[in-house]
Amino acid sequence: MALSDTRIRGLKPQDKPYKVADERGLFLLISPNGSRLWRLKFRIDGLDAQGRFKKVEKLLSLGAYPDVSLKRARILRDEAREVHAAGLDPALEKQKAKAAARISAENSFSKVAEMLLEKQEREGLAEATIKKRRWFIKLVFPVLGKRPVSEIQPMEVLLALRPIEKKGRHESAKRALNFIGQVFRYAVASQLAAGDPTRDLRGALTIPKVKHHAAILDPERAGEMLRAIDGYEGQPLTRWALQLSAHLFVRPGELRKAEWAEIDAVKSVWRIPPTKMKGRVEHQVPLSRQALAILAEIRSLTGKGKYVFPSIRSAANPMSENTVNAGLRRLGYSGDEMTAHGFRSMASTLLNECGKWHPDAIERALAHKDRDSVRAAYARGAFWNERVEMAQWWSDYLERLKDERKVLRPAFGQ
Repeated sequence: MALSDTRIRGLKPQDKPYKVADERGLFLLISPNGSRLWRLKFRIDGLDAQGRFKKVEKLLSLGAYPDVSLKRARILRDEAREVHAAGLDPALEKQKAKAAARISAENSFSKVAEMLLEKQEREGLAEATIKKRRWFIKLVFPVLGKRPVSEIQPMEVLLALRPIEKKGRHESAKRALNFIGQVFRYAVASQLAAGDPTRDLRGALTIPKVKHHAAILDPERAGEMLRAIDGYEGQPLTRWALQLSAHLFVRPGELRKAEWAEIDAVKSVWRIPPTKMKGRVEHQVPLSRQALAILAEIRSLTGKGKYVFPSIRSAANPMSENTVNAGLRRLGYSGDEMTAHGFRSMASTLLNECGKWHPDAIERALAHKDRDSVRAAYARGAFWNERVEMAQWWSDYLERLKDERKVLRPAFGQ
């Protein structure tokens, strides 16, 4: 006789557990404490005590009444019977589903993103880049943070990025999307997700406008700026940092984090380790006589410490990333005229315009990464002598720009 809600509510507990059948293997187990537990009885191939194959009776728990209603219990019964009909063990499949759900819940987007960052830290990714990517995790956490990485859909990623985009931070939104894609590709490789939902979001975000670093590219104006730098009346370290920015045209972060242990004054070279380079490859910078003279002055002040340009607050840290730009502002150059990064653009433009140097030698001096690894390895060695000569020529040229009140661009090839 099939059960009904009225009959179930009338069932009373007894001294021992007892069963009340419904239909098709479904029954209620009434416990002495009054609980009513749904169970499904089924038979499946197994082994008896002697190791012989036979049909073994098993039970599947479906929950407690009334949390699981009679109607819901019958639905769960029918679903389990479909699994059984396919030759599978419903109890085992339920355990697998619970384990998968637990694993899915444990592998939230934030946790998988941290796993990826830990891997990238071991591989030597720059500290600044790691810090930036942790900031991206924080930005998208409200939408994606606690969600199982295997369940996230493209629309959820978009919802996480829209608030960033609406604030006009289009470049940040783009970079965040790229990082989210890295997290999903790591999840796929780690068997934690089936696919990368960011693949379906190409073109969904506003394309950021290309922002070029402001730079002085005219030789006469460059000479004026160099004279202004020599007359800088602020902190000596700032003046020296401005001067070396012009002579060495390395990235601002590479300059401010320079360490005395990396400077070889005897061989006239500064070896920047891979961990400090954008391309994660060691970069060697030839030092001209002028650069060595500036470094000798700096050494008299900071040579006993770790950093060439230590922070004014603590010698254990490098100079602030805003120091060179602040120095340019103090000299009267706005952010639309000249930036710390602009020294690289100035050198690239004027070195290419003179026509004296191979373009690949200039690219190597700027530490621009060549996508062709074989060609890049060749270029590192093939253009070293030319780079040494070019470094001295560039410093001599800067001296001429400073000394001449009206300077013409150098004749092509001169």
